[in-house]
Amino acid sequence: MEITKKFELNKVTKIIFITIFGTLLLTISAKIKIPFYPVPMTMQTFVVLFLGITLGSRIGLLTLSLYLFEGILGFPVFAGTPEKGIGLIYFTGPTMGYLIGFLVATYISGLFKYDKKIINNFFKLIFSVSFIYILGMLWLGILIGWDKPIFKLGAQPFLLAELFKILLLLFLIPALLKLKRIIKIT
Repeated sequence: MEITKKFELNKVTKIIFITIFGTLLLTISAKIKIPFYPVPMTMQTFVVLFLGITLGSRIGLLTLSLYLFEGILGFPVFAGTPEKGIGLIYFTGPTMGYLIGFLVATYISGLFKYDKKIINNFFKLIFSVSFIYILGMLWLGILIGWDKPIFKLGAQPFLLAELFKILLLLFLIPALLKLKRIIKIT
């Protein structure tokens, strides 16, 4: 009985540590802007998919939920914080749909089984990341009006950078799957 309790405590401690580390990665990836055409890029969506692949759907979703909760509480974890506001006010602004899309993208990317077939993995990652843009553009349309060029404002400037991040992830998948086996949470 004592061994079972100790094992469960170690598992919970490991999950807490990994989840906090994941939110740290997300925060860092949101704050670093890389010069890219046509707009500067952050590596945030890269980390969102990375967490899904390495942590799986449940722990990945837990990590993203904690990250969003930290931001809603007012911690400056989001890309535009603190300069564009903090907390719930920032969260419910133009980026809310994208931030909620992070939850879905991490969960979906964590459900997939990745293999050596690059084209299959490519489509799995495209499918996963598409939820970020779909939910982002839906919220943007609700917020600024459907008469505006939603796709041109909310997705088009980021697609080239997104392709770059997905290609980078494709080549890292073998290493990420090894990392997943080392972490071995479940």
